[in-house]
Amino acid sequence: MSGINILLDSNIALYVLNGDSILVQYLQDKIFYVSFINELELLGYKKITSAEESNINLFLEDCAIVDINEGIKEITKQIRRKYLLKLPDAIVAATAIFLGIPLLSADKQFRQVSDLTFVLYEP
Repeated sequence: MSGINILLDSNIALYVLNGDSILVQYLQDKIFYVSFINELELLGYKKITSAEESNINLFLEDCAIVDINEGIKEITKQIRRKYLLKLPDAIVAATAIFLGIPLLSADKQFRQVSDLTFVLYEP
């Protein structure tokens, strides 16, 4: 699966940052994307330390950060109407759908989004 593009949810980034060796091995040779929402979730944590912020920023340097655009907005609206996901989760799912790549997350609620290629990680 070398060279596979994949969108990472915030929980996956946290597992990687905390040294989950199984996940690190799985992600080897993949191209990582994160939504701007994930970037904000990771860096906006109230009790983040300087060391944690530095580690997150280093991690994000290895990711392509995807900003909002009209296509993602339209897909987000459809997802919110159909599946009632919280707005950040709908944006993340819409980003993966827009890019045409799988979303990797430990959050099972994404399974309900039928247009999404979803990879569930169960640590």
